[in-house]
Formats: sequence, structure tokens, C-alpha cells
Amino acid sequence: MALRSKAGPTASGSDRLALLGHEAEGHGLADRVPELSLEAQRIAATVAHGVHGRRRSGPGENFWQFRQLQAGDPTHLIDWRRSASSDHLYICEREWETAHTVWLWPDLSPSMAFKSHLAPITKRERALVLMFALGELLIRAGERIAVMGVTQPSQFRKTTTKIAEMLSARLKDKSLIASTPPEERIGRFASTVWISDFLDPIETIAPRMRSLAANGAVGHLIQVLDPAEETLPYAGRTEFVGIEGSERWIADRAEGLRAAYQARLAAHRDELATLCRNLGWSFAVHHTDKPATEPVLALILRLAGQDATIAKAAIVPSNAIEAAS
Repeated sequence: MALRSKAGPTASGSDRLALLGHEAEGHGLADRVPELSLEAQRIAATVAHGVHGRRRSGPGENFWQFRQLQAGDPTHLIDWRRSASSDHLYICEREWETAHTVWLWPDLSPSMAFKSHLAPITKRERALVLMFALGELLIRAGERIAVMGVTQPSQFRKTTTKIAEMLSARLKDKSLIASTPPEERIGRFASTVWISDFLDPIETIAPRMRSLAANGAVGHLIQVLDPAEETLPYAGRTEFVGIEGSERWIADRAEGLRAAYQARLAAHRDELATLCRNLGWSFAVHHTDKPATEPVLALILRLAGQDATIAKAAIVPSNAIEAAS
């Protein structure tokens, strides 16, 4: 069974009707992008509570904190109003502008449209929500964000809204419905966040990862899967249909495939985790029946250089990936 094949009901209708169906689905997704963007902003507001940005003391423009004058400090930094109320002289430290560029990529390929009876949302919609939420939080922290092949780095307050508008207008572009990010000139020390189901063969995924790493970019992968793709909860006579192709296969007893399927999925994931570990990248697993806040918070903490070991977080060390039960 091809790894990208999904279990589901028997498809019917001609190829033309299927094509029209995909077109209608594209229009529907475009209509939902603003709604998903708003959902992402609510998630960002929840995650942002208690999470501080990447501020450091230095010669920036925004006020950060007061501290006592020390030997070698220039006198023009003395805050006389603050010092007048104390027996010590205080200087006004400024925020060091350390804007970082984070390149985002949500997989919007046909396989990401899958949703089983176990999940409330498609993988594609969850990928968009995660991307918007991460983008919103990064902008609030003073970072620059961009979507590979879609926008250039920006840190304006309405950047995520502009990204949503551009995606809505370009959802039919071939570069946006591919399962791997387009070629993009990414500067050294930038970060990339790749959100996908990563069910393509490793031979397809690895070259793009290595190309990004060769430019000096640090990558963070979030594998978004429907819970049915982990457990294969089907029984009896089941037809498996390849969403991204014409493959069709009927199993008389789908439950008999479960052990072999889960073993293959685990092996595929282990290969991906090993590749991430070798490149110094992080790897996360997220299921669409779980809150979107979990991977967002964990990745924001990781990007901020903080400890991302939190309860139920999706981000885990790449050598400790375990298949969900």
C-alpha cells in the first residue's frame, strides 16, 4: 500500500467531475482563509500570554529597563528623572533590535485535504492555522516572517493579514499545491518552518531539506497527521484511494493491515527524524484532533531559545520520536 494512500469511501464520478470538485474545494478554502486567520490570531493571543519576546539589552530604540550606572557607561544614557528619586544614578537601557527572519511553508497539496471521522478539521486547514498563529506571534516578538515563494520578509503588524490575502488569491498556483517548498533564496542563520504530513518518500523530501540546510538555514518540521493516519481504524472491506493519483486498492479485511501499516509509518517517520537530527533541525508530530496551541507554543519557545520541554508539547527531540497510539 502506498504511504500516501488514505482510507476512505469509494470515489465515484468521472475525472472531470473530480476536477470540478477540487476546484470547488479550492474556492471553499479561499473563502475560509480569513476565518482561519482569525482563529490563528485567537490561538496566538492564548499562547502569547506569559511568553516574552526575544528582547535583549543594547542600542535599540525602544525602552527596556532601568539599571544603575556602572563604570564605563556613557553619561548621556543617564535618566535624570528616574535618578532624582533615588540616591543612585540610573541609565535607561534600550532594546537590542535582533530581528530574525523565519520562512514559513504550509503544505497545501491535495493529500492535506484529508479529514477522517476522528478529526474536526482537515490537515490543510490546520497547517494554515499553525502558520498564521506562528506568524502572528513572531511579528509580535519583532521578527520578520515570509512564506516561501509567496512573500518577502516583513515585520509589519498586518503581515499575516496580507499573507492570508495573497494566499486566497493564489491557491491555484502550482508552487502552492506542491508538497515541497519552492526554491527560495534564504539567508544564512534564518529559520524555516515546514508544515506538512511528510508522507512523500524520503527521496523526495531529503533533497529540499539538504538544500535549505546548505544555505545555513535552521529548519523546524511539523508533521500534521489525521489520527486515522496513525491508527488505521478501519475494519472489513475497505477501498483505499490515492488522493494525489488514480491508485485504488480494495482490502477485504482492513484491520489485518494495521500492524504492517503502523510499522511502515513508524519507519518512515524514523527516517525523517534521523535526517532532521543529522541536519541539526527539530521535528514535531501534531494530530488534527489535538489543540493547535500545543505545537505553536512549543515551537515559539524553541525559536526563542527557551526550554521547550512542556507537558503535552508536540515538539520533542528528533531521536525520541514515538508513533502515537
